[in-house]
Amino acid sequence: MSEKKQTRRKKWTSSFLIAVFIAIAAIYFPELFGDEDKQPSRPGLIPVELVKTIDGDTIKIMYEGKEVNVRYLLIDTPETNHPRLGKQPFGQKAKVRNQELMQKGQLEIEFDIGDKYDKYGRLLAYIYIDGKSVQEQLLKEGLARVAYVYPPNTRHVDAFKKAEAEGKKSGIGIWTLEDYATDRGFDSDKYPNESVKQLVSGKVESFKNCTELRKKYPEGVKKGHPAYAEHMDRNQDGRACE
Repeated sequence: MSEKKQTRRKKWTSSFLIAVFIAIAAIYFPELFGDEDKQPSRPGLIPVELVKTIDGDTIKIMYEGKEVNVRYLLIDTPETNHPRLGKQPFGQKAKVRNQELMQKGQLEIEFDIGDKYDKYGRLLAYIYIDGKSVQEQLLKEGLARVAYVYPPNTRHVDAFKKAEAEGKKSGIGIWTLEDYATDRGFDSDKYPNESVKQLVSGKVESFKNCTELRKKYPEGVKKGHPAYAEHMDRNQDGRACE
């Protein structure tokens, strides 16, 4: 075989191996190739790469070549490590659920027509996984409340309020604690985190009758509360022993 043919064969073999390596890397390590080639699930959404989940309503992403924190627009979840408020009930649960949702598909963000950044330098955005709203999911599951509604960043406020109403009606998550979620935030003074560990864990509390239940919960309990029992909800209004 001539020297020229050997050289061409070596070049062809090298090119083939490089192409195979790139194809394998693209399949098993897509993060190495960034998000430039990803297509949005629908117009207006921007595919991005997740760096980490910070808490229930904040994540860190790669955006325009740098790491930046993103604060979820129009919702608020309990704190997990606040310097003054500390760990609030359902804060860790909201963070864990947010982490789970981040792993279910392609992460995308959407901006509203107002400011893109808050005073802390965080991006303000709506968050999606495969085109489905993460904010709405957290609201439906009772792990967030509608909050920080500042025009003109209000595009999805009506849909969010509807999702919040679903979670509230179901009496789950933050809505199992009477007057915990307020217009001002979460009342962690009324419900220190340690006092509701049993409620958050999902354990069931049993009482013989309403007299016994009211000794611990004077105003009764909502549906979804570990102490709620349907036979104690005589008028079927979603609250037992009120």
